[in-house]
Amino acid sequence: MPASAEPRVALYFDFDNIVISRYDQLHGDGAYRKDTSRTKAPTAGTQAAARLLEATVDVDAVLDYASTFGTIALARAYADWSTPVNASYRGQLIDRAVDLVQLFPLVKSMKNGADIRLAVDAVEDMFRLPDLTHVVIVAGDSDYIALAQRCKRLGRYVVGIGITGSISRALTAACDEFVTYDALPGVPVLQPAKEKPRRTRAKQPDDEPEPPDPQAAATGLLERALRIGLEKDDADWLHNSAVKAQMKRMDPSFSEKSLGFRSFSDFLRSRSDVVDLDETSTTRMVRLKDQP
Repeated sequence: MPASAEPRVALYFDFDNIVISRYDQLHGDGAYRKDTSRTKAPTAGTQAAARLLEATVDVDAVLDYASTFGTIALARAYADWSTPVNASYRGQLIDRAVDLVQLFPLVKSMKNGADIRLAVDAVEDMFRLPDLTHVVIVAGDSDYIALAQRCKRLGRYVVGIGITGSISRALTAACDEFVTYDALPGVPVLQPAKEKPRRTRAKQPDDEPEPPDPQAAATGLLERALRIGLEKDDADWLHNSAVKAQMKRMDPSFSEKSLGFRSFSDFLRSRSDVVDLDETSTTRMVRLKDQP
């Protein structure tokens, strides 16, 4: 791949995926289909429109986050843009130079084949534009596992963005980095539907067990990363940046901000029963508690 002074990013939205997932996240599993939201416009002034407005996807937040990885060289959004709910986003997407790829439902279930079209285009782009360094996939389901793996094999850094409740853990593992839409800067924290806690496996192809408590899972991840660092470097104290990098490699979805902490140091301070944090110098060091 030719060297480039500035990383170059390719961004791909499975737009129906995130619109439906966001709506179901806030209004309950299957609510988008039950409410026939596909045929409604969020500007109609009705109760249905109000529910759509509440579930509006902040396109700017996604694009702004993608731009932190480098220059967005190309951006495409795949959907049936003739439907009222998707059409309401067209102006905003065009203003941000996102190409709109028109798809039509192939079956009554409204599946439009976005995953196949998006994957074919992305792989073609990797060969056509060898200076692309990052691929951002805005979708959370397992249809994109093979694409993420393929992009990584072609030497690209793969970032996934998905809606909580519709994220495949296998896709998360296939990416170099994965962030939930709710954790993006600028996205307001909204109360999900009351039935939301029961749909932790939405859109998952396999019957997976209930996910663990996020805080407990993060603590376990921290401990494993520290033990790995201890064995690898034969050192009690490790740089906190190195520990975070190892945690991200082990679980690309890890984000201290999604857990409610402003910084990784704040996250470490909250685990004072597990780790010691040395802040006596500008280089913060961390170790497992009770190490000699």
